[in-house]
Amino acid sequence: MIYKFKSKASGDVLMMGPNGDAFLRVLGREPAAKGILEPAQMAAALAAIEQAVAQDEAARQQAQQEAEIDGRKLSGEAISLRQRLWPMVDMIQRSNAEEVPIVWGT
Repeated sequence: MIYKFKSKASGDVLMMGPNGDAFLRVLGREPAAKGILEPAQMAAALAAIEQAVAQDEAARQQAQQEAEIDGRKLSGEAISLRQRLWPMVDMIQRSNAEEVPIVWGT
């Protein structure tokens, strides 16, 4: 499944299924083909995203330290959660400022 997040305050954001599912779980929601994020929920959504990003960055740093101790290198440069969720953070901030919802679905 491909998620298409829409808001009158910004351009659309597309996410492949696994990333969209993960994003919705960060928000405390079950993945669903359709949904809405109301302006009243956006501050909590941004806080949940920031907490998830902080946990991801701490886990990455821990993995890097463990790899250095073991004399290994981590494979490749993976896209961080912060980078992956930035378009949604921007959409939420713009939508919140204009007090319009974000919707997804067909």
